[in-house]
Amino acid sequence: MTSAAPEDLPYELPEELLIDGAVARRLIVEFIASHMRQTGFERAVLALSGGLDSALVAYLTAEAIGADKLLCVMLPYKTSSPASRGDAEEIVRRLGCASKLIDITAMVDGYLDTGVGAAEVSRLRRGNLAARMRMAVAYDQSVAWNGLVMGTSNKTETLLGYTTIFGDNAAALLPIGDLYKSQVRQLAAEVGVPHQVLAKPPTADLWAGQTDEEEVGLTYAEIDRLLFWMVDGRLNREQLLAKGFDRAKLDLVEGLVARSEYKRQMPPIAKISPRTPGVDYLYPRRRPVPAPGG
Repeated sequence: MTSAAPEDLPYELPEELLIDGAVARRLIVEFIASHMRQTGFERAVLALSGGLDSALVAYLTAEAIGADKLLCVMLPYKTSSPASRGDAEEIVRRLGCASKLIDITAMVDGYLDTGVGAAEVSRLRRGNLAARMRMAVAYDQSVAWNGLVMGTSNKTETLLGYTTIFGDNAAALLPIGDLYKSQVRQLAAEVGVPHQVLAKPPTADLWAGQTDEEEVGLTYAEIDRLLFWMVDGRLNREQLLAKGFDRAKLDLVEGLVARSEYKRQMPPIAKISPRTPGVDYLYPRRRPVPAPGG
């Protein structure tokens, strides 16, 4: 049973991607609360950009553990959108959670000024550096706050590889990692994320004026529908073409998914011993932690 798309959504939601918002909300909130208990943390830290994904994770985390246990860290770079900062501040105000504003411009530019050829650094390279700096700061703040770092990557970004390794894809939990971008928008509308956040074009804010859809070359509605039938529907290439998907768009998406597989896996380990961490020495996250001195 799926719920209808909220009437005030500023985009078209593919019918096959409609979800039962109430069920998804309950499952994710329970997921967050359960894993917080398993890891022994009561608090959480979130890098809040003012974008849709981080906004939704902030709302769901606050619901799961209480807004008083959530720290939202705003980490603008000099090219970041002032409007996004305003949206982040509005989210903090509505939730009533703790927040910090830490400008990362000096950190990023300090590295670029060390003789690495800042004039030759591409926008993508600078954007990835900023993403990694944001996560470095978020993890540092997690120590002071004694909180678990919440991730904000969604299923579309993960499948396309539209993430920065050790940047936005670095986190302890990924609450919306199994929601396509279209589904993130639907759930965000249902939990009450501000309309201005729902309405603005999705962007990683890697550089001024950057938008996700322009960079990829497809709308999220197109990408999500194709990924849904490719991944969840398990249709092969011939079946996808027979279903009416454009060959060039299919080539693009298939290529992005294939080339980014390494981003979705832990680094391979050369097996030498009888039991190798991550290979055949595996324990669930809920494994009891011995008491100090025990």
